Amino acid sequence: MSIWFVARLSASRAAAALLFSALLGLQNKPVPPAAVPPANRTPSSETSRVETLAELSWLDGRWRGSWGPRTAEQSWTSAEAGLMLGDFRVMEDDKTLLIELFTLAQKPDGVELRFRHFTPELVPWEKSGATVLRLETSDSKRFVFVNRASGQPKRSILTEVDPDTYTLRSEIVPANGSMEVVEITFHRELPTSGKAAKHHH
Repeated sequence: MSIWFVARLSASRAAAALLFSALLGLQNKPVPPAAVPPANRTPSSETSRVETLAELSWLDGRWRGSWGPRTAEQSWTSAEAGLMLGDFRVMEDDKTLLIELFTLAQKPDGVELRFRHFTPELVPWEKSGATVLRLETSDSKRFVFVNRASGQPKRSILTEVDPDTYTLRSEIVPANGSMEVVEITFHRELPTSGKAAKHHH
């Protein structure tokens, strides 16, 4: 759930991610490594409960966020058969720059997020397959997904601000240097009065 090009070698993925983020004009915020909060679970969270898709049901629907001249659109289906399906695209000047497909899947030990980026022609950026993050910690409003393997981001944090607003924070951690943060605020797209009237008739 983020915007960057992932190179074929894991050693170069972080650099490629930063390059692609810069290309799309994201306002990255350097954070010193010492300021990065630990992502490991505490002993209490390990034994407390298993996170479920039901906790993320508020994502169901269409969302839109913007920064500068670019617009991000995101859609989520409702949870069914153990899966939520999503899509994401970035646009500028009536042109699609990037497409992303992702899933939230219920697993025996919690929730798993998988995503993959494509060109507008559906050519995949990631040649090695989808990037996988696990939901490691959550409360009623904040959900922290952690990437324990290769690729970026290393963490994605979804925070429900209110029923129609949420923030998506992605943390890109290069092999050398400070962590980069990309944060977008999404607003729910509600049906317009014209569409509602047409649907009513």
